[in-house]
Amino acid sequence: MSGPTSRRHGDGRPSPSEGAVIRARDLTFRYPHGERNAVDVVDLDVAVGEMVALLGPNGSGKSTLLRLLLGALASARGSVTLLDRPLADWRRDDVARAVGVVTQTEEPAFPLTVREFVAMGRYAHLGAWRREGPVDRAAIAQALDRCGLTALGHRSVLELSGGERQRTRVARALAQQPRTLLLDEPTASLDIAHEMSLFELLAELRQDGVTVLIVTHNINVAARYADRLVLLDRGRIAAAGTPDLVLTREIIEPVYQWTVAIRREDDAPQVIPQRKHPGMTRHHHTGRLE
Repeated sequence: MSGPTSRRHGDGRPSPSEGAVIRARDLTFRYPHGERNAVDVVDLDVAVGEMVALLGPNGSGKSTLLRLLLGALASARGSVTLLDRPLADWRRDDVARAVGVVTQTEEPAFPLTVREFVAMGRYAHLGAWRREGPVDRAAIAQALDRCGLTALGHRSVLELSGGERQRTRVARALAQQPRTLLLDEPTASLDIAHEMSLFELLAELRQDGVTVLIVTHNINVAARYADRLVLLDRGRIAAAGTPDLVLTREIIEPVYQWTVAIRREDDAPQVIPQRKHPGMTRHHHTGRLE
């Protein structure tokens, strides 16, 4: 497998503050009976053709932020714009045509085949009554091929493994042929080969001009493919920028509450958790292990 195809700032692409596909300002949200805000005064820009990875520990607000950006949750404060239009002004079917979404988990309501499930990605273009045409069939076939699912097209989705189902959800989003992809932990059930293949695919799509925002726990793979990392900690942005700026011991250790080493691989910083040695204690103010 070839090394990751990655573009960094300074290559002529717009900076995050201009040409933004998604722009969030002061986003704040608290779940009912929550002790604190799940998302707490967050500002976020995602530029055209950029791949941004949302990182953070469990409960840091990554998936909640993604739902706010999609309008699936209503923020208590702040605003979201999609392609310079307030998200509230968009019709849901227009959003579906503009943005492909891959969720963490989803159980099909009916025993669909893989091909039928992926074809649902064309619904935003076809509506309830139009039948598939050559363009639709080509989009579905390409999505199946790119996700390695062509041979599984006639199998029931209910018969698939967790990893195969996740690839089917990615294929359905690709069948929409969106210019923006939002993915919530799409590699959670995938083995190493399929995880790397998915990030390679996202890198190819980004090179084709598709904007990618991905929630992931895999810091090291994200560092090798994403243009920018946004690190959340208890609902707030702890750091944002290129992998070299975000993945430092001074930033990572207090957020993840663990001692790490930083090394380089594929010209990207990699976070290596260290074993907890006997006698090691945690500093109450900094969160560092000492």
